[in-house]
Amino acid sequence: MKKRIAILGSTGSIGTQALDVIREHPDNFEVEVLTANNNIKLLSEQAHEFKPNTIVIGNENKYDDLVNATSSLPIKVYAGHNAISQIVEMDTIDIVLTAMVGYSGLIPTINAINTGKNIALANKETLVVAGELIQKLAFHNKVSIYPVDSEHSAIFQCLVGEGQNPIEKIYLTASGGPFIGKDLDFLKTATKEHALKHPNWDMGAKITIDSASLMNKGLEAIEARWLFGLKPEQIEVVVHPQSIMHSAVQFEDGSIKAQMGLPDMKLPILYAFGFPERLKTNLPRFSFWDYPQLTFEKPDLKNFRNLILAFEAMNKNGNMPCILNAANEIAVEAFLKDKIGFCEMTDLIEKSMSQITYIKHPELNDLINTDKETREYTKSILNK
Repeated sequence: MKKRIAILGSTGSIGTQALDVIREHPDNFEVEVLTANNNIKLLSEQAHEFKPNTIVIGNENKYDDLVNATSSLPIKVYAGHNAISQIVEMDTIDIVLTAMVGYSGLIPTINAINTGKNIALANKETLVVAGELIQKLAFHNKVSIYPVDSEHSAIFQCLVGEGQNPIEKIYLTASGGPFIGKDLDFLKTATKEHALKHPNWDMGAKITIDSASLMNKGLEAIEARWLFGLKPEQIEVVVHPQSIMHSAVQFEDGSIKAQMGLPDMKLPILYAFGFPERLKTNLPRFSFWDYPQLTFEKPDLKNFRNLILAFEAMNKNGNMPCILNAANEIAVEAFLKDKIGFCEMTDLIEKSMSQITYIKHPELNDLINTDKETREYTKSILNK
């Protein structure tokens, strides 16, 4: 039987590549739900091609335009972020791909887990903000979480068949982004145009900026902690500019297993959708002769302090990763709007982490309030 997929964030980078995967494997998957925040043009085009059961637009002001654009289709149309959170509860969904940007993916993911839906997780912020809560809910509801981030998919693949063998350590690889090797003088004058030119990956604006600042790797470290039941000291970040080795696992006998391949997000998406099967693709194959040298180096923590802040948040735990994430989202948005410089993002995040009320054992409402408080505080600094 075909797996029926709900794609939350179908017009973004991960969402469109997920639809490429479904398009290439029509005998294995079909689209049940598509959601977007604002892009009704692309959402309606996707609806006409894939004919899902339901589509949802987050921006309620665009509901009428979406209805008109899809009036010839026998599909249901809803609007609003509450509708996105509720639509994942449909009985006809087998897998929910959470590809929404940032904190917005949290509540839909929780609702999907509570109704027993398996998750293909491309929204790392969900585990950053509420990792402990999410893992408890997944265990209670017997739900599988299949990581879609290339690094976490690599670790997941390395662990298949190793259930009885404890992890000693994992190596999260980072490309280093567009600013690898740049000094502080360069970073102080770096523009968004510079930061958005990632050398290896085609991603959305927010995650590309996070990659440039190394915050993305910090968020991934926190995500890995919860996905694989690790302690912070078991996670090491390694800069690997070629992006061929996507991550690795070291076991207690000293052996290391790594997953390699050309950088293409369709591979981890397909693995998450098809697990435990590996489905055939026509994607380009890696050749050792094209990459005669793979290099690895330590991250530059002096000039890219976001990675230090992320590990500090992970070690303190509680609601601190939630504070980190909310402040970072506001900081990235401000940088993309030319309101602050590249290095000022780190200063803004650090100040928020020192000022927002710390809660050691937060409940969901505490995390929701922390996110709101942090955003308001961070914006207030920007407006001074």
